[in-house]
Amino acid sequence: MVYQSQNRQADLERSMLNKRFRMIALIFIFISLSILIRYGALMLTDAPETVIPARAFTERGNILDRNGRILAMQTRLANISVWRPEISDLQTLSQELSPILEISSGEIQRRISSAPSDFIYLKKQVDQSTIQKIEPNLKKTFRGVNIEPIVGRIYPESRLASQILGFVGSEGIGLEGIEYAFESELAPNALRNGNQVVLTIDANVQYILEAVAEQTMSENKAEGVMLMAMDPRTGEILGSASLPNYDPNNLQTSTEISRMNRPAIWSYEPGSVFKIFSLAALMDIGAISGNTSFTCNGHYERITNLGERITINCLGAHGRVTPREIIILSCNAGAAYAADRLRADAFYEAIKRFGFGARVGTGSPGESIGLFRPADRWSDRSKPTIAMGQEISVSAFQMLQAATVIANNGVLMSPRVVSRIRSADGKMEQPYNPPVPRRIIRAETAQAMRDYMKSVTSAIGTGWRANVSDLSLAVKTGTAQITDAVTGSYSPTDFIATCMALLPAEEPSLVLYVAIIKPQGESYLGGRIAAPSIRLAAESLVDYLGIPRGRNPQVNHSGSIQLPHESVPTLGTTVPNFSGFSKRQLLPFLLRDELHIEMHGDGWVKRQTPAPGTPLREDTVIILQLE
Repeated sequence: MVYQSQNRQADLERSMLNKRFRMIALIFIFISLSILIRYGALMLTDAPETVIPARAFTERGNILDRNGRILAMQTRLANISVWRPEISDLQTLSQELSPILEISSGEIQRRISSAPSDFIYLKKQVDQSTIQKIEPNLKKTFRGVNIEPIVGRIYPESRLASQILGFVGSEGIGLEGIEYAFESELAPNALRNGNQVVLTIDANVQYILEAVAEQTMSENKAEGVMLMAMDPRTGEILGSASLPNYDPNNLQTSTEISRMNRPAIWSYEPGSVFKIFSLAALMDIGAISGNTSFTCNGHYERITNLGERITINCLGAHGRVTPREIIILSCNAGAAYAADRLRADAFYEAIKRFGFGARVGTGSPGESIGLFRPADRWSDRSKPTIAMGQEISVSAFQMLQAATVIANNGVLMSPRVVSRIRSADGKMEQPYNPPVPRRIIRAETAQAMRDYMKSVTSAIGTGWRANVSDLSLAVKTGTAQITDAVTGSYSPTDFIATCMALLPAEEPSLVLYVAIIKPQGESYLGGRIAAPSIRLAAESLVDYLGIPRGRNPQVNHSGSIQLPHESVPTLGTTVPNFSGFSKRQLLPFLLRDELHIEMHGDGWVKRQTPAPGTPLREDTVIILQLE
C-alpha cells in the first residue's frame, strides 16, 4: 500500500510539471508571435518617425561693464590635436600649422616627435578664425590633424581689467577674480543659462587708467603700478588698473604676480597720504584744532618714561606748523606731535572707524585686511609712527574707502566692483551688496581737510605737479618705505610713491589714487613721480565723465550767493596765534594804534615772536614771518 501511494504521488508531480512546461511554452510562443507581427507591421507601414529631443545647451553667464560692454563671454572653441600614424610629412605639416597656431615650426615638430603617445594636443581653446583656416584642408594639407569642438570662455578686451575678471579652468569653472567669486551666479545648469554679472567698471575709464599706468611704469622703471578711479558718492569703482597684467585668453604666458589683483589683495605701508586720515581723526575727536601748532625743527623727538629716546626724521625743518601746514608740507614731525595729544586706545579706535584693519567687501576675492594691531600691542613709538603712515599696512581699496569719508563730508561709502546680477535673458536683475552710508566724522572736519588738501597743489605744496589748470583738486602725496624680506628692516632702495586726489575739491565726484611700486628712476618721491600720473588721469577723465571745470563750468543755484565770513585772530590780553593767516587777512591789525606789528615776507604767517599766549603789553612788538 505504501509503495502504490508513492507511485501515485510521483505520477501527480510529473503531470503538474508537464502542465507548467506547456503553459510556459505557450506564453513564449505568444510573445514571439506578437513581436514578429509588430515588426512586420512596422516594416509594411509608414510609421511616424520618433524624434528624441536633443539636450538643450546652456551657457555660462557674461560679465559686463557698467554700460553693457561684454568683458567675458561663452563661445564655441576647439582643441587642435594630431594623430601621429596619419602624418605623412611632419616637416611640411609643421610649417603649414606654425603661422596658424602661432607656434614655431620647430616646436611643433618637437612636440609631435617626442610625445609618449600617438595622440598629441598642439593647442587648446583656439577661436573660430583658427578653425576656419584648418578645417577646409583636413584631408589634404593637414592630414592627421583633428579639430575637437569645445565650449570655451573668451575675453574680448584682452588684458583690460584682467585681474578683476579672473579666468576659468579647462572644466569651465571660475578659478580667480569675478569668475571665481561669482561662480554660483555665472555657472549654468541643465535647465538655464548662467546669470550675468554687471560690474561698476567703465571700460573706457579702465582703458584710460591702464594707458596712464603703462606710461608711469615705463618712465619710472617701476616693478608695478596701481591706479584707481572711484565715485565716492556711490562707492562704485569706475576703473582699477594694476600692472603688470595678463591676457586671460592666453594664460600660459601669465605669471602669478601679473594675475594678482593687487589693489584688493596686496597690503603695504601707505606713507604720508595716511596723514589726511590720522589728522582728521585727531581733529574730529577734539585732540587738536585747525589752529593747534607744533614746532618742527627737522625731526620729532620724545623721551619715554623708560628713558628711551624716540626720533622720527622729517624732510626739512618746517618751523611752526598747524594741521594745514602738516598736510601741505607733509610734515612727519607735526603729525607725530599731533598724535601725542590723544591716548593710544582712543587713537586706535578713531583710525579703525575709517575701515582700516577690516575687509572692504568690494566683491573681489581674497581681499586683504591689512595689518593694524590693537593699541595694547603698540610700543611707545607706534602712535606717532602710525600717524605719519608707517607701522600700519593697508590695501589700495581700503585707502579708497577711507577717502570717501573726506570726500562725502564725513560719510563712508564702501567701494564695490559689482553693481548688479542680471538674468540671462536680461528681464530680471537685482543690486549686489549696495553699500550702507556710515557717518565717521563731522562734516566740518572733512571740509577742513579738503581745504588743506587744496593747498597741497599750491606752489609750496608737495602735490603741485598734480595741478589741472582749470580744476580744483584736493591732493595728498606720500612716499612709503618697503620692508626688506631678508633683513626685516626698511630697504634703503625700495619705496612706494603715492598720490591721492579728490575732485572737484568743493564737491568731489571722483577719487583718484596711484601707487608706484619700487620706482627705479631719478626720484622715488610721491610728489615728483606720482602726482604727474594723477594729473594725466584727471585731464582725460574729467571731460569723459562730464565733471565741471573752468572751461566748461556747470552751474546750478538759486540766483543768490553768500560769501563766506573770514575769521581773524581774536585780540585780548595775550598775543594771538597768527599762524596760517595771510597778509590780507591781517591788514586790519596794522591799522590799530594799540598794536605794534612788523611783517616780513609775503604769503602766510609761518613764525611769530613772541609766542601765542604771551601777555600783551603796550610796548610789545609782534614780529610775523610770512612765506
